[in-house]
Amino acid sequence: MPKPNPKRLGHLVLTVRDIKKSAKFYTEIVGLTVSDWITDQMVFMRCESGHDHHDLALAQAPPVLKEGGEVEAPRVGLEHFSYQLENLKEVEEAAEFLQKQGIEIVRGIGKHGPGENVFLVFKDPDGNYVEYYCDMTQIDPEVGYESNVWPNDLDAFDQWHYKRFVVPVPEDWAPAEED
Repeated sequence: MPKPNPKRLGHLVLTVRDIKKSAKFYTEIVGLTVSDWITDQMVFMRCESGHDHHDLALAQAPPVLKEGGEVEAPRVGLEHFSYQLENLKEVEEAAEFLQKQGIEIVRGIGKHGPGENVFLVFKDPDGNYVEYYCDMTQIDPEVGYESNVWPNDLDAFDQWHYKRFVVPVPEDWAPAEED
C-alpha cells in the first residue's frame, strides 16, 4: 500500500470563543469572504481571489461548565488542518494506509455539506487533528458565490450519514437517518 501523496496544504479550522466577533475580525480586518454558515456554530471563509469554498473555518467552542455551574473559558485554537488528495479513491486508500500503520482515525470518511468536500480526520503523534480531503466546491471569483446558512444537522456534517465511516460513530453524535 503506497503512502498518501498530498497535492497541497488545504484549509484550517479554528475553535473560537465568540464566533460572531471572530467572523467580523476575519472579514473586516483580515479581508476574507464568507462562503457559508452552519447556524451560529460554524462559518466558512475564503480569500476573495481563491477558488476553494473555504481556506479557514471557525467553530464556536461550547462553554465548559465547572462544578457548581460556573462557566469556564472553552479550549480554543486549532481544531484541524488539512491536506488535499486527488479524489475519493485516494482518501479511501489513505484510510487503509493509516489503519495499517496504527494511526488513530477520528472521523470519516464522510462528505460535508458546506464545501461538499470528502473528509478523513486522524491524529498525529502529538494528538493534533490532520485531515485528508478532496472534491471541495470550487468558486470562480469572476462569477461569485451565494452564501448559505445550513441547519446544524447531520447533512451539514456528513451527507453520507456515516455510511462510509471507517471508525465507529461516537455515541453522542446524532444517529444516521434512515433511508
